[in-house]
Amino acid sequence: MSLTPEDLDAVCGLVSDLCGIYLDGSKEYLIEGRLADLLKRHNCASYAELARKARLNAAPTLKDDVINAITTNETLWFRDNSPFEALKNKMFPEIIDARAGSVFPRRIRVWSAASSTGQEAYSIAMTFADIVPEIASWDLQIFGTDISPAAVEKAKKGEYSPLEIGRGLDQKHLSSYFIKSGDNWKVCDVIRSKCRFEVGNLLKPLPSLGKFDIIFCRNVAIYFTPPDRVKMFNAIADLLNPGGWLFVGSGESLMALGPDWSPKQHCRAICYQPKGGLTYAH
Repeated sequence: MSLTPEDLDAVCGLVSDLCGIYLDGSKEYLIEGRLADLLKRHNCASYAELARKARLNAAPTLKDDVINAITTNETLWFRDNSPFEALKNKMFPEIIDARAGSVFPRRIRVWSAASSTGQEAYSIAMTFADIVPEIASWDLQIFGTDISPAAVEKAKKGEYSPLEIGRGLDQKHLSSYFIKSGDNWKVCDVIRSKCRFEVGNLLKPLPSLGKFDIIFCRNVAIYFTPPDRVKMFNAIADLLNPGGWLFVGSGESLMALGPDWSPKQHCRAICYQPKGGLTYAH
């Protein structure tokens, strides 16, 4: 079914309100490809009717169905690799040293702000375990949020098919941090215990998250309007500890946000440190 101008306006407005993703007429193919099944499932004669039903809460799961269908959830293990090399060789060692003798010497907090189905958060935990084998005794808190309820539920389970495992996970990490679960593989308990997942919209106030030492917010801002990007990254900066690090997608740049957002490069990864050097209370 082709989209009319009314359909396009209704769906684009709904998607923007639900998850902040900016769509326009150039994304007609994406709307049709992602929402056609929902049109049939909810007995809608048009995409505009689907949007109206969602706004009226005419079906209990329709809003979540739209979010789950529209959001990409494209992810893999150790995506782009260089940020994880930077964590391993730069950020984690420096934070560990800076925290020594502080009030909470073994507490490290990381936020995976667009965590999809969990691969990024679990990759962060495995990277820490690679350099700190006694990870169980550390207060490592990795908080994953995503707009898609279905993605968050999968992340919580931490169970992946052989096809999903094959997307970036090497044999060393598979044998060290996963257990067989039927035909699938499940993240081991010690790694899962360090990760917590919740549904969250980056353009709306999030529950009290506290401050973080490291934030990953990669490949999500590209779907927002420029004003929303500025709003989001400024809010994220407020959640960074002094000297905390922010990783964005390899094709994203934050230089337009001002002089505090000058990029730094470590292990070929581009990252930002908008609040100066590391300082922890002793």
